Amino acid sequence: MLRLLTGALFAIWLTGAGEGFVRSALAQEAVVIDRIIVEGTQRIEPATVVSYLTVRPGDPLTPQSRDSSITSLFRTGLFADVELRLDGTALIVSVAENPIINRIAFEGNLRIDDEVLLAEVQLRPRIVYSRARVQTDVARLLELYRRSGRFAATIEPRIIRLDQNRVDLVFEIDEGPLTGVRRISFIGNQAFSDGELRDVVETEQTRWWAFLATNDNYDPDRLAFDRELLRRFYLEEGYADFRVISAVAELTPDNEEFFITFTVEEGERYTFGEVDLTSQLPDLPLDELRGELVMSSGDWYSSADVEETIDNLTEALGDLQFAFARVDPLITRNREELLINITFDIEEGERVFVERIDISGNVRTVDRVIRREFELVEGDPFNTSRLRRSETQIRNLGYFRTVDVRQVAGSSPDRTVIEVEVEEQSTGELSLGAGFSSISGPLADISLRERNLLGRGQDLRLGFSISGDSQEFDVSFTEPYFLERDLAAGFDLFRIVRDNQDESSFDEEVLGFAIRAGFPLTGRLRQDVRYVLSDRTIENIDEDASRFIREQEGSTLTSALGTTLSYDRLDSRIFPTEGYFLSLSGQVAGLGGDVSYLRTTVRGSYYMPIIDDDVILNVSGSAGYIVGLGEDVRINDRFFVGGNNFRGFSVAGIGPRDANGDALGGNRFAIGTVEVGFPVGLPDELGIRGRTFADVGVLGDVDAESTPADPIFDEESLRASVGVGLSWSSPFGPLALDFAIPVLSEDFDEEENFRFSFGTRF
Repeated sequence: MLRLLTGALFAIWLTGAGEGFVRSALAQEAVVIDRIIVEGTQRIEPATVVSYLTVRPGDPLTPQSRDSSITSLFRTGLFADVELRLDGTALIVSVAENPIINRIAFEGNLRIDDEVLLAEVQLRPRIVYSRARVQTDVARLLELYRRSGRFAATIEPRIIRLDQNRVDLVFEIDEGPLTGVRRISFIGNQAFSDGELRDVVETEQTRWWAFLATNDNYDPDRLAFDRELLRRFYLEEGYADFRVISAVAELTPDNEEFFITFTVEEGERYTFGEVDLTSQLPDLPLDELRGELVMSSGDWYSSADVEETIDNLTEALGDLQFAFARVDPLITRNREELLINITFDIEEGERVFVERIDISGNVRTVDRVIRREFELVEGDPFNTSRLRRSETQIRNLGYFRTVDVRQVAGSSPDRTVIEVEVEEQSTGELSLGAGFSSISGPLADISLRERNLLGRGQDLRLGFSISGDSQEFDVSFTEPYFLERDLAAGFDLFRIVRDNQDESSFDEEVLGFAIRAGFPLTGRLRQDVRYVLSDRTIENIDEDASRFIREQEGSTLTSALGTTLSYDRLDSRIFPTEGYFLSLSGQVAGLGGDVSYLRTTVRGSYYMPIIDDDVILNVSGSAGYIVGLGEDVRINDRFFVGGNNFRGFSVAGIGPRDANGDALGGNRFAIGTVEVGFPVGLPDELGIRGRTFADVGVLGDVDAESTPADPIFDEESLRASVGVGLSWSSPFGPLALDFAIPVLSEDFDEEENFRFSFGTRF
């Protein structure tokens, strides 16, 4: 046993000693290089190859120096293969040069242009080709396709060898389909359904009928934005502890669709507790400023209310000449009682002035179009709220794809520079429209529009429309800042031909122009003024028409000045769910011309959600009165009610009529509507909603004398109808169906139970 142990120890010692001996022998046998010979070069000078080696003549060639020289040569990217060998005391360096790229081409790309792809790759013609660089560029191109929503895209690089060690590099691309979103799911949501939260996020589920949608493909940047949208939504609804735990996108095995899952933690809903206002500024009238608070104790907490209050206070402080005041919301949270106490503390901020405003990226749009949207100018006290509103106003112009407004240090500590970087987008529009209406028959229109004419922010539109009973051509031009003031001014030229044979046995042609101006009085109150000069002709009167219509035949020149005062508190002008809108219009004719009258119209609409945000109550109404100034009101100046503005009755279906049943219109009217919109149980993505409604109205008073020979039926009585309807925001345009039954009517009224309209724009 001892002998075996001794032998083992001796063997271990011998092995270590032997290894050291071998290393020593190799070191002693290292060949000292006396010259270096380079083979295989075509374009590259041999001296260049030698410069990359880590050995020189007179140095011994060791395994370490040999390996480091080979590595150094490969790192240059100039060589496809490198070999080092000894021939006596000469070091032979044999290389195979990488080819030079002659041309780069793309095949199979239909969705992304060659110019965009070429800007993404780093390889260029006359640059050395290497497989590593090609693979890097393939990865960059695939990332570009992923950013455009095509995760199934594949790219295969192929080289075509040419003479003189040159190659053409071709990227063969299979773009694949857009990678859609099969399902968006939410985990942890209790207060809001999956459908409600899908309306909050910008990403949409892919549906076969929504082939015009642009947000139904997966985009990781959009997914990150969706997290922020969810956070904002919950904070506005009072869930101050809300957080998005994760947002996971899982790709299906066929690489064509994603499953997106948001895991959220809602927390509890808070209400406002104590709401107070404090100040460190002397002589500040706090009692006046309390009226700027938009919340009160007991209201559901909303981050939007906090932001609006800060803006209101900042604006009011500026009006009181406290230019450098800062409003800080001091928030304390009571988790036991689910209360958020908030104190808006007003204190003196840093005295910083705007040194200058630098604008870049606007190639076509002139600087002043952007500058006039700023609520700050050079020399003004810097104000964060005004800067934020200015950025929003620039975005709302619709001229730019991106708008980046940032603040940088100025030439001194009390100076700041505002930098604005924009990326322009197309502002020209070609619009083609088609549709059908049970009232007007087939509909078609075409219009050309430029919203940023010559980069000056001016709006020019040419339009033509035709339907079963009318033709209209118009040209309109708008200067949004007339005389460099917040005054939108413009003009309209128009020609309208209407076929009123079915309603009143005559045709009408209107040719004229209008000059208009509009300006805001406050943030939501607006004043518009309009002057119209038009030549109006009543012609092609039916042979059997009554004298009340025959007396209207001929042409009249109308010179009218009108004004409209409107107040808008709606949350959306397209699909309102909350708020109200009011307008008061007046028009006087007789400033020259052949017609004199005074017309007044008032309109209002109120929206309120009554069950969550799905069931919406709408109460609206309108009324008008026209009186002739020393003369009778002509038929084409009177009001007509029915059809679109009073369901259950045909166009001009109620009001005064002659013995032939022709509508004569009326000098005064009033219409009221109560409507409830609701979901019909289908997926929200379909855009189908139902409604039930009740319309009530009256029309009467005509400037004509009824006689036994020519009677006028003018029962100025109340009419009413009830009904149901469906609306569908289809991929081909909005579609509306209404079925209404009159419950109060006169025998001479023209009823219409079913109403249908459909249209689209391309």
